[in-house]
Formats: sequence, structure tokens, C-alpha cells
Amino acid sequence: MLKQVTRFLQIIPKNIIFTWNHKLKIKMKTKILILSIVISVIGISCKPKAPAQPAQLSQPEAVVQTPDYQKMINAKVFIKPGKEADFISAAKMMIENSNKEEGCLGYMLYQDPYEKTNFIFVEKYKNQAAIDVHFTTPYFKEFGTITADMTSKPMEIKIFDIASEK
Repeated sequence: MLKQVTRFLQIIPKNIIFTWNHKLKIKMKTKILILSIVISVIGISCKPKAPAQPAQLSQPEAVVQTPDYQKMINAKVFIKPGKEADFISAAKMMIENSNKEEGCLGYMLYQDPYEKTNFIFVEKYKNQAAIDVHFTTPYFKEFGTITADMTSKPMEIKIFDIASEK
């Protein structure tokens, strides 16, 4: 079969094969050009519509209130070795004052039993406003200043919403 095809190609003049391939290419290019023009015309004729003007509401829009969740803060503190007792002493002042705040529902310090230099504060607040008040108190700022040289790396703080059971 291959011999027959080869012999047939030898018999056909080369200009006929060229002409045949050339005609196919021209037909293909013409089809692509026409298709491109059609797509362009469709794209131009399909202009996006202007957004409809909203009808005037007779009542003002309702303001959606987000739930005022209780908040919990977990603050991991990493203390330099040998500074644990000094940190606990400074933390006692912070814990006592924080527990007296109106929006504070609980403020406790825990020490990792396996890594004695790692501590975690677990704090519970009435809402975000109570946390904001806590962060502005003088003893909070003083605690940061006192413990700055005791920490081995930055504190890791996470604030959580306490899910309601309702």
C-alpha cells in the first residue's frame, strides 16, 4: 500500500499538490475571518444594560444588628528561663485588676506543666466593648512595659466569640 501511495505521489505533478493544499488553507482562513467578524458583531450588538434604578422605598432600610457575643481571649506568653517567678508576680496584679472590670467575666493564668516558661491567659468578657476598655486601662499598659524584657518571643493572642446556646 505504501508503495502505491509513493508511486501515485510521484506521478502527480508537484504544482497540483501545492494548489490543492493552498486552496484548503485559503478556505480555512476565509472561514476563520468570517467567524471572527460574526463574533465581533455579536459582541458589539450585545451592550450591557444599564442597571435599573431602584424604586423609592416608602420605609427606611432596616439596620441589621450583629449579635453582641461574649468573647474569650487566649493569650500565650513565652517567658525567658529564670524569669517565671517575676512574670507570675507581675501577672497577679494584672489578674486582680482585670477581674474587677465591669465587663470582665473571668481572667486566669495557667502555666504549662511540661514547659514551665510557657503561660496562657484565659480571659472572658461580656462583649467586644469590654475588651476595648480592658486594652486601654493603665495597668494593662504597665503590665506590657514590666514584662517586655521577660518574654522570649512575641505573645500569641486569639480572640473568640463564645457561641450562644439559644
